[in-house]
Amino acid sequence: MMRKLAIIAGRGALPGLVAAAADAAGTPRLVAELEGFESALGTRDGAERFRLERLVPFLDHLVDQGVSHVCFAGAVHRPRLDPALLDPGTMQLLPRIMAAMQNGDDATLREVVALFEEWGLSVVGADTLCPDLLPAPGVLSAREPGPQDREDATRAAGIVAALGAVDVGQGCVVARKLCLAVEALPGTDAMLAHVAALRGPDGPWAGHRGGVVFKAVKPGQDRRIDLPALGPDTLRAAAAAGLNGIAFEAGGVLVLDRAAMVALADELGLFLWARAG
Repeated sequence: MMRKLAIIAGRGALPGLVAAAADAAGTPRLVAELEGFESALGTRDGAERFRLERLVPFLDHLVDQGVSHVCFAGAVHRPRLDPALLDPGTMQLLPRIMAAMQNGDDATLREVVALFEEWGLSVVGADTLCPDLLPAPGVLSAREPGPQDREDATRAAGIVAALGAVDVGQGCVVARKLCLAVEALPGTDAMLAHVAALRGPDGPWAGHRGGVVFKAVKPGQDRRIDLPALGPDTLRAAAAAGLNGIAFEAGGVLVLDRAAMVALADELGLFLWARAG
């Protein structure tokens, strides 16, 4: 039973959608933010700030507030650790945290989940609270992907699976089966901006159009945390990069505000495809 939900809110629209789902279900909630990553939800509803260097007092506080479940929602990046701010309890956990951070994002997130669970806090995915954000397989837009788009998406799915296996990223751009860019630490927006620059007036691919941006979860990823998400900005960036559309893993990628996304895809003349398999 979910007695009280703590939303660990990051940037973007997802925290607000999770909050709305909790409110609709009558679930008491609080909002918390990692210092330096303020969210629109926290600005609206008020948020409790915490630092990774004082993780143990924060976990104790959540328990004292009657929190039973935690949902991580929204984008954050790795914070810089200030050793001077460490409390004795968190200091004891530091070797675990640092070892995980050195092994990549997936290892770090798994360790974070493990720590919350050690305090008796159940971590629940945004997709569990907002299942409608995961479209079933099918084309959502008026435009359908063509044969070349489907070949590009198949090629991209293989590339993303290979990247995810070594914890690099959750997306790439493929045109005529050639990989133009892969998602790394800077994220999807940076990847698409790079493709737009390649195809700009002074770029080596000036005048070239077509191709697909593809997003999927990493193989073996814990789906309770860091599911890839798509919003209107991704569609606009794909259009600016001269792509034909967006393909993504059905059941593995959150589509924020689906109605607005479909309307924008149709306005931009792009396809939006939840790809099975």
